[in-house]
Amino acid sequence: MQNNDSQQNKLWETGLKFGILATLVLVIFYIFPRNTTTFSYRFSEGQVWEYDDVVAPFDFPIYKKPEQLQAEQQEVLKQFAPYFNVDYAVAEQQLSRLLAAEKEHDIAEETMSYFAQQLEAVYKQGILSLADMEKLQADGYSRITIVNRYHVASAYPLAYCYTPKTAYDILFAGAPISAQQYFKILDFNSFLLPNLTLDEQTTDNMREALLSEVAPTQGMVQSGERIISRGEVVSQLQERKLYSLQIAMEQNGTYQGSSLLTIIGNAMLILTFVVLLILYLYVFRPQHFRDINTILFFSILVCIIIALAAAVVHYTKLSIYLVPFAWVPVIIRVFYDSRTALYVHLITVMICSLLAPAPFEFLLLQIAVGMVAVGSLRDMAQRSQLVQTAGWILVTYCAIYTAFTMAVNGDFATIRWQTYIYFFVNALLILFVYGLIYLFEKSFHLVSSITLVELTNINSELMLRFAEQAPGTFQHSLQVSNLAMEAAKTIGANTLLVRTGALYHDIGKMTAPQNFTENQQNGDNPLNQMDRITAARTVIAHTTDGVALAQRMHLPEVIQQFIIRHHGTTKTAYFYNSYCNEHPGENVDENLFRYPGPKPNSKETAILMMADAIEARSRSLDSFSEDDIRQMVNRMIDAQMADGQFDETPLTFRDLRDLKQTFTAKLISMNHHRIAYPTLNKKTQK
Repeated sequence: MQNNDSQQNKLWETGLKFGILATLVLVIFYIFPRNTTTFSYRFSEGQVWEYDDVVAPFDFPIYKKPEQLQAEQQEVLKQFAPYFNVDYAVAEQQLSRLLAAEKEHDIAEETMSYFAQQLEAVYKQGILSLADMEKLQADGYSRITIVNRYHVASAYPLAYCYTPKTAYDILFAGAPISAQQYFKILDFNSFLLPNLTLDEQTTDNMREALLSEVAPTQGMVQSGERIISRGEVVSQLQERKLYSLQIAMEQNGTYQGSSLLTIIGNAMLILTFVVLLILYLYVFRPQHFRDINTILFFSILVCIIIALAAAVVHYTKLSIYLVPFAWVPVIIRVFYDSRTALYVHLITVMICSLLAPAPFEFLLLQIAVGMVAVGSLRDMAQRSQLVQTAGWILVTYCAIYTAFTMAVNGDFATIRWQTYIYFFVNALLILFVYGLIYLFEKSFHLVSSITLVELTNINSELMLRFAEQAPGTFQHSLQVSNLAMEAAKTIGANTLLVRTGALYHDIGKMTAPQNFTENQQNGDNPLNQMDRITAARTVIAHTTDGVALAQRMHLPEVIQQFIIRHHGTTKTAYFYNSYCNEHPGENVDENLFRYPGPKPNSKETAILMMADAIEARSRSLDSFSEDDIRQMVNRMIDAQMADGQFDETPLTFRDLRDLKQTFTAKLISMNHHRIAYPTLNKKTQK
């Protein structure tokens, strides 16, 4: 039943891990810009061309820019005159009305003759409605074309025509005084109606015909012609050619097919890069691959950087070099190893190179920066190290960029000086990673070097209590810490982590310090009053007691692992051997005298197990000669190895050999004899 539950848990964890990685691919693909066209260049006149060289893939015309074409069309339209038809019936009807009004109001024939002549003259010149007049003026027309009853079109100035109001004002102002009184009597306004109507169809047809005479193109680009080279400043002509290439690709259908292929290609590349990351973790860092928390952390960090790069490239006019890609190796190096930090950085920048204007230059710069970031930040124990790393990153950016530009272009003038500003801002952004480190540390329960340094402070509350309640154990922990740290240096393990774990590995003895010999002052040992099995369980309990105390004090999980694993599944040899000697012939259950484990699972926890056993055993040596110490060290480590305590660690035989030599040398230096100081003979005193 337990095996079935265990298998189900493993399957669930495996499914969850691959679910996270599949989500990573989907999220990257979602935030990854999917261009609606394959022409993804951004350009404008006067800017430096940051992309690779562009060569015409086929013949295409040079199109005029929309504003240029529009300006030329507007210039042509200035000479255009909308077409109006004359409605002769309007004049005839109003003249008939005027003659009828003569009899009604008994107006003198001479006056009526004047009105008829003026009305006929106005209609002959033409009356526009006020709405048509205002629209023509708003559209900028200065002339109109009038088509008479014989279909003869003649252009007239717009000012030549009347509106009902202007016609009335002019007639009234020019009328004799004797006739002015009849304007109101006759309601002369009612006789002034528009007789010119817009011919919309003819106007539209003639306008389109005129606009069609304006050519939308100006020149040709031949297939294979180099349009622009990287590093050039975009000229007006080059801008028009690039714009024309974009239009030509739209017209011949290149966009639709290529856009689909681009999306598929990007998806395949993203999937490939994520698979490479999975393979690295599975083969070289299985402990990271087994940890769901670590996979989630890597995935979120990669997504953040890719999202920033996509946003900068496609939604701003800023350079991609503004994005602090070095965040990835810096943050991962703080929590993990250099190799993993650099590998995840490479995967991230390879994906982002699909967004970069100049992919080769981008990759060259980012690979160099990643190496520098990892190399300059081996163990970030102080904030000042981050400032130094940012400085080295800035120097690397500037040096590699300058050298690459001169090597490729052979011209110092092609260097884009504003790029150095982006590099400087990028280096400043590296300093903000300190806040992100704290955020990730708390969110994913990780431990940074800074936290480890804080934990090694022996003046902390817990360490002061430890020294006061269990002084012997505290001194033992200090000695083990020194031994383990020196050993970790030898095989390239995390020295700061080992040192911190060693300081806390025995804090469980604070629960009952009197039960352990190093804390007994008068020689009384309470364990002697217990039977062997109870005494063994009492000693073994200090690992679980230590974990419980560590949890109450909110110590990191990685430190708790040192506490619970530093004895692995070894036996309490003293009580086991004593019990066997006291009960000869009895079939003894070894599990009653074994620590519950688990066994060490890393170089660091294995080193602590060795250092703890060796330091404790060294206190019982009668002689501290080099041979005695060497034999003791070899015997202790060989016994642990034979007991299978290092089966789950990545230690090699070479590591074990080097560790034995280091432990031996360190113990010899710690237990060297000092010369005896002579006392002063009384006879020599004056």
